[in-house]
Amino acid sequence: MKRIKFFLFVMGGTMFFLTGSCKKFDEFTQFNLTYHSQATIPATVSLNFPVDIPLPPVTTNSEEEFENNNTHKDLVESIKLKDLELKVLDPVDGDFGFLSDIEIYISADDLPEKLLAWKHHIPDSVDGTLQLEVTDDELKDYLTQDRFNLRVKVTVDQLLTQDYEVDIKTVFHVDAKILGV
Repeated sequence: MKRIKFFLFVMGGTMFFLTGSCKKFDEFTQFNLTYHSQATIPATVSLNFPVDIPLPPVTTNSEEEFENNNTHKDLVESIKLKDLELKVLDPVDGDFGFLSDIEIYISADDLPEKLLAWKHHIPDSVDGTLQLEVTDDELKDYLTQDRFNLRVKVTVDQLLTQDYEVDIKTVFHVDAKILGV
């Protein structure tokens, strides 16, 4: 009987250790990729009419990023957008009160364009930083390529007298297998 109790005690401890270890192991197989892009919203944007603002392609350096995190693009299981934040760079005291709506799309070679993030009915009282709602879509195919494209679609409800330079910060959450595991 003592052997059975001891066996059950050891098995219970082992299960507790393994369950806790799985969570710790996940931390080593998950990481974030952060990219910055800049967009210029021109002063001549039409009021209450959507305008597209194409951006230069974003180079991912994905091979290097994956290697720095002890993995490879073939071992990536999932990539999802975690956060997308806009920040007015110029004018220095500028804010996003002129925006009514904004949508940001992602595309890549041989992949369809997909809505990435958005904010509708933006209040006039918003400051120079804006958090967008983000998609929960799988983005692995876009981020494992050498580059991806972003397209910004804005609708303004106030006249812009000068260009607005905006930083677009994207944070992608990567879940991958570790090399050799």
